[in-house]
Amino acid sequence: MDSVIYFDNNATTRLAPEAREAMQPYLAEFYGNPSSIHRFGSQVARKIQEAREQVAALLGASDPVEIVFTSCGTEGDNAAIRGILETSPDKRHIVTTQVEHPAVTALCQHLGKKGYRVTWLGVDGEGMLDLDQLREALTEDTALVSIMYANNETGVIFPIEAIGEIVKAKGIPLHVDAVQVAGKIPLDLKGSPVDLLTISGHKFHGPKGVGALYVRRGITFRPFMIGGHQERNRRGGTENVAGIVGMGKAAEVAGKRLGEEGARVRALRDRLEKFLLDACPGARINGHREKRIPNTLNVSFKFLEGEAILVLLDQYGICASTGSACSAGSVEPSHVLRAMGVPPDWIQGAVRFSLSRYNTEEEIGFVSEKVPLIVERLQGLSALGKLADRQKDRRGTYDAGDRIGARR
Repeated sequence: MDSVIYFDNNATTRLAPEAREAMQPYLAEFYGNPSSIHRFGSQVARKIQEAREQVAALLGASDPVEIVFTSCGTEGDNAAIRGILETSPDKRHIVTTQVEHPAVTALCQHLGKKGYRVTWLGVDGEGMLDLDQLREALTEDTALVSIMYANNETGVIFPIEAIGEIVKAKGIPLHVDAVQVAGKIPLDLKGSPVDLLTISGHKFHGPKGVGALYVRRGITFRPFMIGGHQERNRRGGTENVAGIVGMGKAAEVAGKRLGEEGARVRALRDRLEKFLLDACPGARINGHREKRIPNTLNVSFKFLEGEAILVLLDQYGICASTGSACSAGSVEPSHVLRAMGVPPDWIQGAVRFSLSRYNTEEEIGFVSEKVPLIVERLQGLSALGKLADRQKDRRGTYDAGDRIGARR
């Protein structure tokens, strides 16, 4: 196969043709500022409102007014956490998990240096939370709980409804990073205990550079971006009109295809998983086998290096990853897999395959054919390396003995 086979959809997704088509007029002829009073600008404002309604429908929000457009998921997470903390300056405790996206972990680490106390909830070997640990962590000083809906590396889904019941019983705001679930599983925020929720357009076939933050009606929220009246004074700055329009259309398309495409993608993922486990000795799945978003497969190959696997996959035109795109280039093992207690022999050999509705049976077959060949090749090189190390150790022992004998 000559074309790229893209199995890295948790990092970003292909722009949906429908979204690209919807964006075109707002990159050219409809360039008015949506805040302007004249008709040329107001027609753009109406299109933004339409996109707000499309995103609200995907999330199952009660009212489009609960949607605040942002530049990305990272901004949404920062805006949610900082916005809530500013409303309760006397409370200095945050609860989150050890497996959050860097947008949350890095911010909470920063806040910890600024005097906040952060409780980092652990996970078990399948990546699941202990809800009793959550209950014990909540205090009168807790300002916010921030927990992701599904993990970006393993795809493991957290029980957000149960988490919400625990948190809301204490009267504490709950923020959820739902970047990896929007457009993949159904969401119904109308009946949910979630107060704030973050999504990013480019994770469900919308454009990059645009996201949304859901803020439930009645939640006191201080703006993160200050400088204008846009977004009902909740996010200053002239709107990224084309991006918002594209994300709105992508949300509409995703909502219509949610059930059918989710089942199809899950079947493709499961077929790839079964083949790799059957064909590759020393392979294991990281994360809960059932409680996962339908597109994600995180598999470890014992004693191998995930980056070496990716390099060889790339030679076949196959795109995958070792974890979060925001951590690419880091020499540290995955913080998610470390938190799960994945053994060192497996942790370095982790590869994430994340699919989308554009992937095909043919691509699954091609990847299923090439991965075992790559693993076999690397296992052979690993065996040769270990043999060479043993021979080197023996030579070193003989040399040392010879030197000792000479001194004697």
